[in-house]
Amino acid sequence: MINQNIEYNQLLRISTAGSVDDGKSTLIGRLLYDSKSIFEDQLNAVEATTRRKGREGVDLALFTDGLRDEREQGITIDVAYRYFTTPKRKFIIADTPGHIQYTRNMVTGASTANVAIILVDARNGITEQTRRHSFIASLLQIPHVIVCVNKMDLVDWSESRFQEIVQQYEGILSKMTIRDVRYIPISALNGDNVVNRSNDMDWYQGAPLLHTLETLHIASDLNKIDARFPVQTVIRPQVAEFHDYRGYAGRLESGILRKGDEIIALPSGFSSKIKSIDTFDGELAEAFAPMSVSLTLEDDIDISRGDMIVRANNQPKQVQEFEAMICWLNSTPARPRGKYTIKHTTNEQKSMITDVLYKINIDNLERNSDDKDIVMNDICRITIKTTKPLMIDEYRDNRSTGSFILIDDSTNETVAAGMIIS
Repeated sequence: MINQNIEYNQLLRISTAGSVDDGKSTLIGRLLYDSKSIFEDQLNAVEATTRRKGREGVDLALFTDGLRDEREQGITIDVAYRYFTTPKRKFIIADTPGHIQYTRNMVTGASTANVAIILVDARNGITEQTRRHSFIASLLQIPHVIVCVNKMDLVDWSESRFQEIVQQYEGILSKMTIRDVRYIPISALNGDNVVNRSNDMDWYQGAPLLHTLETLHIASDLNKIDARFPVQTVIRPQVAEFHDYRGYAGRLESGILRKGDEIIALPSGFSSKIKSIDTFDGELAEAFAPMSVSLTLEDDIDISRGDMIVRANNQPKQVQEFEAMICWLNSTPARPRGKYTIKHTTNEQKSMITDVLYKINIDNLERNSDDKDIVMNDICRITIKTTKPLMIDEYRDNRSTGSFILIDDSTNETVAAGMIIS
């Protein structure tokens, strides 16, 4: 049986986004500070830096702005990751940059997120960058979005201003596919509705941000229907105790597998049954995503790294050509009909970008089918052809088997992150 109380120990991955100076770093600093997740040496270092800047108290933004350029400019450039734990849950926060030239950094930080926190300055309302970050959250199929209307202290804690921004945001959702949106009025600098309730906004009856994050239900976000087990390596101990052991190790990306299940190995198409599900701590009766296990089969069939074990009656598509949305991450533009290594789960193949269908202007979400040049931070829909079939699902159905990266063979740099459309 799957433990129904696993929610309390689940890791929640958070991506923060917003316009420059909306207070992302300050909000994260406030979360860490008020939840007692700051080490004493970190606190002393930030207090010293704050004094050198001629300010009093603690500059909360310095807990995340790690690069020297960021500290000097007071903005976020790179993706800063912070980890903290409460009695109910573990958290990883990705503080992503707000500038348009760092779109690729936001895509990187948001690619694995369960929830996106989008900050809106209560004075400015919805901006172009709010639309841009919301579109990227929608594109990456982040299941939950929390819109934090920050700096409520600068608009006299106005409920009408908060409701006005909520209505503005509801108006831009029609072009996006975000399933769960919540709104919280906060003041990150003062700590209102971040960890503790605000005494100045008694009209807000919802939970503070931290309580919302602690109780957010994410177990149902995983695809529990489509069992997908990309093989990472084959385990052959070749010792007396395990002389005939042949295990296929990897991470179950989605679905559930049980001992005795009929499976099929792709791309070969050979079928068998699961003989055992092994872990370091012993054998299991079943495994569920995202567990890392080793499978043994009733039959000795040829399986190697890059193959995928799935249920016989529920298989992914095997294709050599498909359409995808990509974000170009590299400063070197894409080459016309350029050849790249595509890494999809544990499978690596040679591939070619055969066509650029359109680029998206993420300021107004309009499509441009005339511009075929792909440069850094561009988001576009392309057609890709591979030398051998890949076992794929659409990204909207499965974020793990529906995503990939492209690698430039000449430099070994990751140049693009992609989401499979069809």
